[in-house]
Amino acid sequence: MSLDAVVIAAGEGRRLRPLTERWAKPILPVDGRPVIATLLRDLTEAGFDTVTIVVGHLGEQIEELLGDGSGFGLLVRYAKQPAPLGSADAVSQALAAAARPPLLVAGADTVFSRGDVRRFAEDWSAGGLAGALAVRHVPPDELPERSSVRAVGRRLVSVVEKPPPESRRDTLAGAPLWILGEELCGFLEGLPGPPYELAAAAQRAIDSGKEIAAIEIGPTRDITRPEDVIAQNFPYLLAWGKPGFPHGPPS
Repeated sequence: MSLDAVVIAAGEGRRLRPLTERWAKPILPVDGRPVIATLLRDLTEAGFDTVTIVVGHLGEQIEELLGDGSGFGLLVRYAKQPAPLGSADAVSQALAAAARPPLLVAGADTVFSRGDVRRFAEDWSAGGLAGALAVRHVPPDELPERSSVRAVGRRLVSVVEKPPPESRRDTLAGAPLWILGEELCGFLEGLPGPPYELAAAAQRAIDSGKEIAAIEIGPTRDITRPEDVIAQNFPYLLAWGKPGFPHGPPS
């Protein structure tokens, strides 16, 4: 894969307290597996061989879990985000460390439908635009937690991080999965904030005439609040030990 991968794993997970006072959010499980471990599996299956993981809050737990990445068939490098200054700042830290555009950027707290990361990267590679954002339709009650997206065909028109209710026009939302070409990376500096968000960088690029693809993906699974940990693992726990269930975490 002719892309560098960057995984943003530096957030504090404030809405998940008290769990995230003790554990880093990306190591919490979905289906018995740490969310970030599932993401690294997806990156391996998509053909990536190197990934830069941006760590912050309790980052040592993530480094202990993943090590050098050899257990996933990857070379894992780490960059530190000293303060939680937003997703654009996290990518800037990765670029300052070792990552080089074009970049696939993923949030470490989302489980994507299997195969979607690979399809997303391949779809962008075939189009060759300045960048891409993964989008999907979500229930209206989930919109306050996500970025609001407007697209015309497969072109992104606007993206706003967690907009107020009165400005939401439909149920199309962005997922924490981006591709940033070299031109788009040039819009990471001078953003309003903090926090400094990728949504703001993308909007500035669009307003400057750059074309960003809106690529629809399948459902995602997220852990946002403590009760989500139970909800996302309950079916897995119910199935544990039943005939046909594997004797360990799902692959």
